Amino acid sequence: MSLNVRELFGDSSSQIVAVKLEERSIEQAQRDVYESHRHRIFSLAYHMTGNELHAEQVLTDSFIQAFAADPRPDGEAVDRALITQLRAHFPLTPSEPAPVIASAPMNGKNIRRTDLEEAIQDLPPTERLLFLLRDVEGYSSEAISRLVDIPQPQVNRALFSARIRLRSILADMETRRPAA
Repeated sequence: MSLNVRELFGDSSSQIVAVKLEERSIEQAQRDVYESHRHRIFSLAYHMTGNELHAEQVLTDSFIQAFAADPRPDGEAVDRALITQLRAHFPLTPSEPAPVIASAPMNGKNIRRTDLEEAIQDLPPTERLLFLLRDVEGYSSEAISRLVDIPQPQVNRALFSARIRLRSILADMETRRPAA
């Protein structure tokens, strides 16, 4: 004897089953989106906030916003949600370019990761975000321009400025370090 759901419950039960299957499908798609983007979003949020708890909150709020806008957001939608969350915490506008100074010689020395992370935290928020997007995450200048709504020439100037500032900050760290 086979059980026929339609005979027992009518057409409404097959609709309920279809809705449940769609809900599971959306839930799985959201898990997939979250898993494929969470490390990148957390990393950017952490480098911007400098605090794990704040970064977790930015991560959570970013995904909530992305899923509210579209149950199956793509990576660009998740990035836009992150930028919206970061704008709530930081003034993300291009700052004045760093003064052009003679390039501080690093004498071919390797830079410690902790020094670089500390130097990145010393950048103005916009330069920090643009640097992280371009030089850490590998976004193109054009993609960054669209994402943060800053003209591409300004993005390029801010990236140049960020690199100069980083070099200067790292050189200052090197000169302040006691000789070993």
